[in-house]
Amino acid sequence: MDLFSDYRERRSDSPLVERVQQARVASTGSTIRPAEVHWHMVLARYRGEARLVLAGPLTSSGVVSVPEGAELLWIKLKLGAFMPHLPARHMLDTETTLPGAASNSFWLYGSAWQFPDYENVDTFVNRLVAEEVLAHDPLVNDVLQDRPPELSVRTIRHRFLRATGLTQGQIRQFGRAQQAAGLLQQGATILDTVDEAGYYDQPHLTRSLRHWIGHTPAQILSARAMAEIAV
Repeated sequence: MDLFSDYRERRSDSPLVERVQQARVASTGSTIRPAEVHWHMVLARYRGEARLVLAGPLTSSGVVSVPEGAELLWIKLKLGAFMPHLPARHMLDTETTLPGAASNSFWLYGSAWQFPDYENVDTFVNRLVAEEVLAHDPLVNDVLQDRPPELSVRTIRHRFLRATGLTQGQIRQFGRAQQAAGLLQQGATILDTVDEAGYYDQPHLTRSLRHWIGHTPAQILSARAMAEIAV
């Protein structure tokens, strides 16, 4: 049985939002979640209560458990988006539940904010930016696109860490693992994936995918084969 139902997602008009997703938990259970280099804001509604969680970058895969009937809204921020009053390095592998202010609001940076919904996420995020609660450093994308600004190496490293909490190497390793998982899901062989994604050998690929994605290459290929049979 699928863990989630009523799933939908969309792009955002906000330059700081990568994706907005919403779903209801169809049955209590656990699932493996991959590592994540983006910040997330997650609104969870369950048994009449709501809470907003700030999720920082996750440096390895893990297991997440969810209760049946919970309604979840995920706001995935673009890489380089961060909250200046919450140092990114302190948010690594951390989820922070913001205190509630009233039945439909929460406290953030000394102010009460209405919980967002699927339709008004863009407006919500734009308000966070206007109030300087949320910021974005374009240097992150420039560096990852191999277009670093004319600044000292030390300044670039400081700003990159300030916005992401991660090193360039960590983000590139995660991106390569995502690429490899995608190749396998499309039907590439393990050896072809090793070559195309730039791994040293199969054990190197296996260690990377287990760490970042939560599945080995063999498990990804097996899941793909099972999906084809189901169709």
